[in-house]
Amino acid sequence: MNIKRFTAPTSREALAKARMAFGDGTLILSNRPTANGVEVVATAEDTLSALDGGGSAGNTSSAPLLAPSSPRNAQPARASSLASQAALAGLGRNPVEEDTEQLAMSTLSFQDYVRERMLRRRHEALHGAAEAPTLSERSRDQEPERERDRERMPAPAAAVARHNPLRTIPMDIPPEPPRRRQEAASAHLIQSNNQQSLMNELHSMKELIEDRFNTLAWLGQARQNPIQSNLMLKMIRAGYSPSLARAVLERMPEELSAAESVRWLMEVLERNLKTDQAEPPLYEQGGIFAMVGSTGVGKTTTTAKLAAMCARIHGPGSVGLITLDTYRVGAHEQLRTYGRMLGIVAHLAHDRAALQDLLGLLSGKKMVLIDTTGVAPRDPRKRDMLDVLDLPHVNRLLVLNAGCHGDTLDDVLTAFKTDGSQQAILSKVDEAVKLGPAIDALIRHQMVLRGVTNGQRVPEDWERANAQQLISTSMRAPAKSAFDPKATDLNFFFSHSPDTITEGGLVDA
Repeated sequence: MNIKRFTAPTSREALAKARMAFGDGTLILSNRPTANGVEVVATAEDTLSALDGGGSAGNTSSAPLLAPSSPRNAQPARASSLASQAALAGLGRNPVEEDTEQLAMSTLSFQDYVRERMLRRRHEALHGAAEAPTLSERSRDQEPERERDRERMPAPAAAVARHNPLRTIPMDIPPEPPRRRQEAASAHLIQSNNQQSLMNELHSMKELIEDRFNTLAWLGQARQNPIQSNLMLKMIRAGYSPSLARAVLERMPEELSAAESVRWLMEVLERNLKTDQAEPPLYEQGGIFAMVGSTGVGKTTTTAKLAAMCARIHGPGSVGLITLDTYRVGAHEQLRTYGRMLGIVAHLAHDRAALQDLLGLLSGKKMVLIDTTGVAPRDPRKRDMLDVLDLPHVNRLLVLNAGCHGDTLDDVLTAFKTDGSQQAILSKVDEAVKLGPAIDALIRHQMVLRGVTNGQRVPEDWERANAQQLISTSMRAPAKSAFDPKATDLNFFFSHSPDTITEGGLVDA
């Protein structure tokens, strides 16, 4: 009988050594932990086949050896085997399979199993297969004797898991995941995602086709009306966005003449440009105002102009100046120079606590102006600067450069937008070639224009916001530019629907 003992630090390595020695048909007889790791006793399937063949061929010679195996349990075994033979014949199961399922074998039980199998084969050869007793019956009969033997034996130091040599237990190898179930679930999920993405693409394609046909139909109607077509081209050349131009001109009455259409368009734009003409100006109204905006839009100069206008009416003692600009070189000195010219002291606040202290110190002033650091719309410091200004009674005035592109103004307005009243000051109007982009952005974002600056002089270049004057200036025909579209290029300007303006009710036509 070719039985070998393998020792390794882990069960996996011991099994690997056994398989290298006996191949795929390796039978594990026992395994137990040792001081150096794990000890595995294994043999090959050929050894079991040889034992079976030897038992059937040498029945006469093996009988004396097998006879004394269970002299005390022979009668109970025969009695219990008669009761189980009928059940085995009815179920049609293999006795070996039933025995291996009910009994996990150790080294001693394996020897009993081999002896019992040889005895069964000899019994089947003598009396037939139906009368062969099963191993489970014999093991039940021998159970009292084994219990007495276990009681007489000393208790083992550590319990060792019993191993069935006819089963392949992977020891410490993790069980395989249910791949088929996972693959089916993933396939179903992928299929549903593909269907959803296909439906989304179909919906977007439908919306694109409808929008394009609506645009072509509107452009065809606009070409049939030369007044509407000319006004649309004039608005786009003045710098207004195609969405605002279409939203306004779609509401223009058809029975108007050319002059009446121009007046109607100007009135609509004036009504939609919100200003503070019905209210007192900033320097007469008073309060706490903080100038915010991008870098280089003229916040410090605008602060000096408002301080000069308020000091001219109410006196220098009615104005307070605070600067938060500690980043730009010479920013504090610039505001301090303006304050020295006006007879006003300019204070410096480094953080929110210092700003609160200064506001409490200047609480008796008619007007307190705060100059802030210029930051880009996507600058991470913008959030910190706005948090410093998040104080009671502090109003933010967004300073916009009138010469910027419309997309840039949209980005600035979106980044600095706050809750409540939205107020803005339009600076550097004298440098802007077209006022259309700035007015268009103010109309679409519903900002209240509180003033206009058109130069560097303090305070002469400050003006109140006049909607009629600004709209008239924006609609005047500027010099020809390479960026002006032609009448044949209008199709490219109306590829998207202006639903964001018409649905929100932003156009008062």
